[in-house]
Amino acid sequence: MSTIDRDARRAPYLQLADIIRRRIASGEIEVGRRIPSMTEIEAEYGLSRNTIKKAFDLLKAEGIVEAERGRGLFVVHVPDSEPPAGQQADGR
Repeated sequence: MSTIDRDARRAPYLQLADIIRRRIASGEIEVGRRIPSMTEIEAEYGLSRNTIKKAFDLLKAEGIVEAERGRGLFVVHVPDSEPPAGQQADGR
């Protein structure tokens, strides 16, 4: 399991988005499958719901996941292994 480094310069929501992207890219979470819910991520990583929502919103904006009302977020695209354009690994 990956962890969130609260002392890192990279914001926790960006770290979470990175973790989810890696899980999708590795095939751990396949296209068409639901990503973990806010409640599951809250329990696993100890993050606030606001932080988790920011990560989810980023993944939606990148076209990696889509929301299905009442069901959750589902993977629709496998991300590249590199961070999105304009983002360095350290969040700058």
